[in-house]
Amino acid sequence: MAKIVLGIGTSHSPLLNSPAEDYARHAEVDASGRKLIDKNGVERSFAELVALADPAIHDQLRLEVLEARAARCDSNINRLAEIIAQAKLDTLIVIGDDQKEQYDEDNLPAVLVYWGDTIANELSDVPETAPAFWRKARSQYHEQDQARAYPVDSKLARYLIDNLMDRDFDVAQSKRLGKPRGEGHAFGFVHKRLMGERVVPIVPVALNTYYPPNQPRPARCYALGQAIREAVSTFPGEARVGILASGGLSHFAVDEELDHLILRAMIEHDGNALKRIPTTKLNSGSSEIRNWITVAGATEHLTASWHDYVPCYRSPAGTGCGMGFIALS
Repeated sequence: MAKIVLGIGTSHSPLLNSPAEDYARHAEVDASGRKLIDKNGVERSFAELVALADPAIHDQLRLEVLEARAARCDSNINRLAEIIAQAKLDTLIVIGDDQKEQYDEDNLPAVLVYWGDTIANELSDVPETAPAFWRKARSQYHEQDQARAYPVDSKLARYLIDNLMDRDFDVAQSKRLGKPRGEGHAFGFVHKRLMGERVVPIVPVALNTYYPPNQPRPARCYALGQAIREAVSTFPGEARVGILASGGLSHFAVDEELDHLILRAMIEHDGNALKRIPTTKLNSGSSEIRNWITVAGATEHLTASWHDYVPCYRSPAGTGCGMGFIALS
């Protein structure tokens, strides 16, 4: 039977495609009125976060520090790409979130499995009038010359839908994309930064991590991962399957304590710690941690072979992204 042989967790922040000198430009966006939430889920202004932040963060905003961290993140992405290539997967299940790129408030499923034969990655819809730093940052999710249709393992995807329904998960399903902009950033990042021309068919699983009120709770995410692993194990054939969490860790307010908890729990297979994470901690970009919790549930049988964590601060308010990377095999 098929088996999950590889688990991956990776951040996919726009910062990962930004040189260190552009971090300050991203910080300007934070300070300009973007909705910001503190580590406990309380909405704050940028000025309030500055007042609450550790003054020592200033030392982490020096250009040489930012350059070293950006280079380390780039190296980590390259390492994950090699790990995926060397695993010789037949399929990669991608657990990602859709930020109203395809699914909107008229129909916003908590859990959706896409099972079309292909999934389109379109050209970026970032306007040419947008600042160059922002266009560069967003380019990691999109094709640059012409749209491309990437393969989907529709047979496994359909099997997962049926099997998850049998396991009392009322999953939504989609066989085609409803909007012309193509696959969301969580899936585009995998195709553009982690596969390149070494393409593996994927099974896109979209969680509503961002938008209340139907965000899956941590315990449900963990159980979903367990159910996916069990379903894969009954899929006919000898397919080598990977599962990848795209997104996170904490942002826009960096929470190093939470990020280390996630990595430690995945390494130690501490499902209870992940299930107990307060939902107040999983707001804004930090909500994407739900994708990691799902992968943790699916990889209880695997051992962490490598991981790294890079806290990428970009402002004295402590905004930025906790960049997490892990491989389990």
